[in-house]
Amino acid sequence: MVVSVRYKPIYDNAYMKTYALMEEMGKPLGFHSNYFWGDPLVGNTNRFIVAHALGFTVFNAVHLSNWIINALPERFPKLKVIWIESGLAWIPWLMQRLDNDYKMRWSEGPSLKKLPSDYMRDMYYTSQPMEMPDRMDLLEMTFDVIDAKNQLMWASDYPHWDMDLPCTVYDLPFLDEREKRDILGGNAIKLFGLDVKDRFPDYQPA
Repeated sequence: MVVSVRYKPIYDNAYMKTYALMEEMGKPLGFHSNYFWGDPLVGNTNRFIVAHALGFTVFNAVHLSNWIINALPERFPKLKVIWIESGLAWIPWLMQRLDNDYKMRWSEGPSLKKLPSDYMRDMYYTSQPMEMPDRMDLLEMTFDVIDAKNQLMWASDYPHWDMDLPCTVYDLPFLDEREKRDILGGNAIKLFGLDVKDRFPDYQPA
């Protein structure tokens, strides 16, 4: 897992052997976002709430954008990537923004074989801290565009102040029982290749 508050770009050649080894071993690569109050951009605030709200999304958004536009999904097609502790609301925004710019400046991503948003739908995300908007249709739309039933994994971050309980996912009215079970554990079981037959003998991966 990589802590996202760092300034060495993820397309640097120094990382390529690590990515190749992880792909060969079948291990996923996680980018755990954070905030850094000393950052010239995020630190330009006098309230923690701003540094937290922006920092936990901006750093992962930068790394994810660099990951895609530099065609790392094409170079390492079997390497699974997870974006951790950024919530979900930023993902549809970045999908639209990257697609829009790529259509006008595709020459800057000559190795891409599909739209940036299509690569993003192949990635994995963790829920916490999952934004709970007053309009539930916004959250439902987000789940749809990121293929949450297959790509989202619940995370608690207990005991932090912005932790998510399992009911954060389980109580969502637009998910069926199977989708809830997969997001709460099934997707992680598949991604990490966990053997849970002894503890959950009735569980059958989708």
